[in-house]
Amino acid sequence: MRVMVTGATGFVGRHVVNALLVHGHSIVSVARDLKRAQEMPWFDRVEFIQCDLHESFQPLLQPECLPDAIVHLSWPGLPNYQDFFHISKNLPADLAFLEAAVKSGVPHMLVAGTCLEYGMQYGPLTEAMETTPTTPYGFAKDALRKALQLLQRERPFTLQWMRLFYMYGEGQNKNSLLAQLERAIHEGQAAFNMSKGDQLRDYLSIQEVALNFVRTLENPQCNGVINCCSGQPVSVFDLVKEHCREKDSQIHLNRGFYPYPDYEPLAFWGVPTKLMMLNRTNY
Repeated sequence: MRVMVTGATGFVGRHVVNALLVHGHSIVSVARDLKRAQEMPWFDRVEFIQCDLHESFQPLLQPECLPDAIVHLSWPGLPNYQDFFHISKNLPADLAFLEAAVKSGVPHMLVAGTCLEYGMQYGPLTEAMETTPTTPYGFAKDALRKALQLLQRERPFTLQWMRLFYMYGEGQNKNSLLAQLERAIHEGQAAFNMSKGDQLRDYLSIQEVALNFVRTLENPQCNGVINCCSGQPVSVFDLVKEHCREKDSQIHLNRGFYPYPDYEPLAFWGVPTKLMMLNRTNY
C-alpha cells in the first residue's frame, strides 16, 4: 500500500513510518523540517516531501503523489493543550487539507485523535461514549472528527479515528514526565519533583502505538473511533517507580511538589474494544 504520513518526524510519526516500512508498505513522508527528516533512520527508504500544511498542501495532492491512504499525525504546538491556536489555526488548516485530499480521490484516512476529547469524564472511557472536551486541543480534535464524519455523507471514504492516550518511548517530548525523570537520573540529581502521583492513567509504549497504526490501517473495516490504549489503569507514581527500577536509580521522588492538572480527571483509562477484536485475528 502507498501510504502518506504527515508529521512523519514527530514522536508518533517517526515510529509509525518505521513500522509501516517493516510491514512492506511504500511511504511518502511529509514534514516541515528537511534537516530533521534526514536524521531519521528511514529517510533513504521513503519518498520525502518537505511541506508545511498550514501554508500550502497542494504539492501533496498532485495526481502523481496521491496515496492509497493518509495517516495524518501532523499537529503543531503540543504539548500545550490550553492555547486557543488549536481552534483558530490547527483545526481549519487540518480540515482544509483533509477535505481537499478526500475530494482529490484519497479513499482512506487514519487520523490521530486524543483522549482529551472525553473532557473531565471519570473512569473507563469507551469508544462509543459522547465527548465533552474542556481544552482547546481536545475541542479542536473533536470538532475535526465530527466535521470529517459529516464530510463522509457527501464524499464516502474510510475514516479511522485513532484516539491516543498516554505514550512513552524514544523521541518523546523533553518536557514529558518520563523524559524529565530520565534527564534527572542522567544528571545525577538527588530528587525528582512530581505531583503526588495518585492519578490513574492509561500508558502504552510508542512501539505498541505504532504497531496499532499498522494493524488498523491494514484493516479498514475497523473504522470510526478506535481507542489506542492498554485498557489498564496505572498510577503515575507506580509508573515513575517502575522506571526508576529499570534505570537502577535511587533518586528521591519528591511527591506533591506539583499540583494535579486541572484539565484532567483524577482517574481515567481507555477501553480498546476494537483493537482487542483485531488482536483476536492473530495479526
